[in-house]
Amino acid sequence: MINKIIAIQGNHPAKLNPATDTSVFLANEIQRKRYKIFYYEPKNLSLVNSEVIADGFFIKFNYDNKIFYKIVKKQKLNLKKCKVILIRQDPPFNLEYITTTYILDTIKNKVRIINDPTSIRNISEKLYSFKFQKHMPNTIFSQNIKEIKKFFKKHNRIIIKPIHSYSGNDIHLFTKFNLKLITKLIKKHDFIMCQKYLSKIHKGDKRVFLINGKIRGAISRIPKKGSFLSNMSKGAKAINIKLTQTEIRISKTIAKQLKKEKIFFAGIDFIDQKLNGDINITSPTGLKTLYDLSKNNLAKIFWKELNV
Repeated sequence: MINKIIAIQGNHPAKLNPATDTSVFLANEIQRKRYKIFYYEPKNLSLVNSEVIADGFFIKFNYDNKIFYKIVKKQKLNLKKCKVILIRQDPPFNLEYITTTYILDTIKNKVRIINDPTSIRNISEKLYSFKFQKHMPNTIFSQNIKEIKKFFKKHNRIIIKPIHSYSGNDIHLFTKFNLKLITKLIKKHDFIMCQKYLSKIHKGDKRVFLINGKIRGAISRIPKKGSFLSNMSKGAKAINIKLTQTEIRISKTIAKQLKKEKIFFAGIDFIDQKLNGDINITSPTGLKTLYDLSKNNLAKIFWKELNV
């Protein structure tokens, strides 16, 4: 019998917000089936004598307690003993992240890993969207000042995002060409994503949840007053919504392609029925928020689709 252990590679639980965190929500659900949760941080992953070892701890989650987690036992674990490993740390997509995917690649034929480490290494969350540019606002990826200036002159209002950042960090709206700030962003992030500004963002975006190649639910996130950022971490408010036929059609296309790429769980975002270019596969979030709004428990579907 396979050990009833689910491993989570993530940020330390002390850094998580149980009110919104998807990793906690998924772990809490699988605990109901008497699975043990083994938790470790990426820095504590090792490849030793051809075995993948993690220095972490068994943990229990409980939403009813003020401190929502309890570390039961600290230990090193051979990850081949797990039924499933969830890669759930926040980006940035850096060398530590890439190295953990190479290490986990060595056991992915023996343990189910979500999302597939080879796939998340090969699929850049923003650059991958070039496959779907016909569904997006006009977008370029560059660190060439001349190209960026030319793009700005064409659209007058543009959004600039780092390609490998997350949670709305270092995203800027430009209504005037600010060479100093753009140069600073390029120096910090190298390549950046420049996109035509969609003014209807003030009405919110839509986050669509894709599990095993299927659309499973969606929420809208409305930026706080005076902001254009729809990230919950930046103060956006979530509401329940329905998808349009256009959004459903595009989502199905992307879901089908991601399943071919061995991506099991993803979140994609729309603004004014246009894909905004973020194909969230490294650590998709929002499942707890969807449940709080609609009682649609995608954690149950998640584990059912994995046959766990």
